[in-house]
Amino acid sequence: MQLKRVVVTGIGALTPLGNNLNDYWNNLVNGVSGADFITLFDASKFKTRFACELKNFDPLQYLDKKEARKLDRFTQTAIAASDEAVRDAGINKTNINTERAGVVIASGIGGLITFQEEVTNFAKGDGTPRFNPFFIPKMILDIASGHISMRHEFRGPNFAVVSACASSTNAIMEAYNLIRLDIADVMLSGGSESVIKEAGVGGFNAMKALSERNDDPKTASRPYDKERDGFVMGEAAAVLVLEELEHAKARGAKIYCEIAGCGSTADAYHITAPHPEGLGAKIVMNAALKDAGMKPEDIDYINTHGTSTPLGDIAEIKAITSVFGEHAYNINISSTKSMTGHCLGAAGAIEAIACIMSLVNNIIPPTINHFTDDEELDPRLNFTFNKAQQKTVNAALSNTFGFGGHNACVIVKKYID
Repeated sequence: MQLKRVVVTGIGALTPLGNNLNDYWNNLVNGVSGADFITLFDASKFKTRFACELKNFDPLQYLDKKEARKLDRFTQTAIAASDEAVRDAGINKTNINTERAGVVIASGIGGLITFQEEVTNFAKGDGTPRFNPFFIPKMILDIASGHISMRHEFRGPNFAVVSACASSTNAIMEAYNLIRLDIADVMLSGGSESVIKEAGVGGFNAMKALSERNDDPKTASRPYDKERDGFVMGEAAAVLVLEELEHAKARGAKIYCEIAGCGSTADAYHITAPHPEGLGAKIVMNAALKDAGMKPEDIDYINTHGTSTPLGDIAEIKAITSVFGEHAYNINISSTKSMTGHCLGAAGAIEAIACIMSLVNNIIPPTINHFTDDEELDPRLNFTFNKAQQKTVNAALSNTFGFGGHNACVIVKKYID
């Protein structure tokens, strides 16, 4: 069958750099750090006392008080991002066929805040089971997709995807395939994560995954810097409106870009560590290029997974140099996690947005907080350190890798009729 072409017609973003798309993008380009000391709980006794939280997020700007109380924070933010994306795309139940409009929203962990609060309250009691009747519906990670479908009355495919930190890239891939296979006309897709809570920070601290640079949080996320010591936890929600090209054109939609291709693979190596040679990452980038019908020379920018961990950064760069060969030195590479922190299951969606906006504006967002070169990384590569760069971007690739060895990437390109 002839596969349908898929374009992006709407974007919504709540990130540590801003609670809308414009603020997020402007702060990315200006190299702003979203890290600061944790306010969502008392972290004074934790090894890591900082994170990239959302700033001034008020769910009552999007939901009434009664409804907001029934939702975990990750669902509240997902709804907020979906509202912006739908508004940006100009779609509603009157101008599209809602039976062919669906939702795929990912999360790596889901309602961890709710889970911790409910179990803690039970443990403090006398053993009598007093649980909130919304405990389970607040916690399960597919519930964000469910609420968004009900809010916008979309009755097409509706489910969640989970692949740890690759989750929202896989969600975009699922939505993309549903449209190009002519199962849906419109899909809301992305991810949401909010686990800056004792259990979340404590759990990642126990794994020694987080930076402990408590004396200088804003410079703690240091992808590709020799002194990097772990990632900085972030929270975010991001939703894209994916739409079949002819459907978008028929209603006169604004088109940001075209989805060119996607890939999904496994390291099959270790539960948390990457393959040391970046094998899974190499395979997934090749798979995405093949799916897109593109050559390595067609890629202008790679938004890397780049978490600021000692092993992960090196493995990914090995994979990039293997896949792209000499062209790797012509590509701009950057890790926007240096500014947003690692937003876990939402990372793929907010980083796909960074790629899309780089296409629209021909600007590469930087990798900030670079102070010391790492001799294990090829100095001929352009990591876009510390300052954004102007560059014509026709195609960009976004990498995401998750615990369990999950790898996913998406390629976006300028739309040409």
